[in-house]
Amino acid sequence: MSLRATLHLLLHAAIPALLALLFWRPQAVRAWMWMMAAFVIDLDHLLADPIYAPDRCSIGFHPLHTAPAMLAYAGLAAWPRTRWFGVGLVLHVLLDGLDCVLMR
Repeated sequence: MSLRATLHLLLHAAIPALLALLFWRPQAVRAWMWMMAAFVIDLDHLLADPIYAPDRCSIGFHPLHTAPAMLAYAGLAAWPRTRWFGVGLVLHVLLDGLDCVLMR
């Protein structure tokens, strides 16, 4: 696995942990777990061939990594009941976007 891919995966765990500690300290573990549940959007990779391509940008390629999906994720983040999951989804797509930038 490349350094970029390793860093990408580490950020997917570390950034939600940091946000959970900064904004929801009393419930940090629960908030982090809900944000980690956002990895469920990577199920759309199963629709691609090949399923995993290290140099493919997910943004705009996979259906759950598109602008309309991002708007829905922002809506989830705005509602208190689904906030942690929504923040996790938004953060997931942003980190995938960062990975696309680093690919260039």
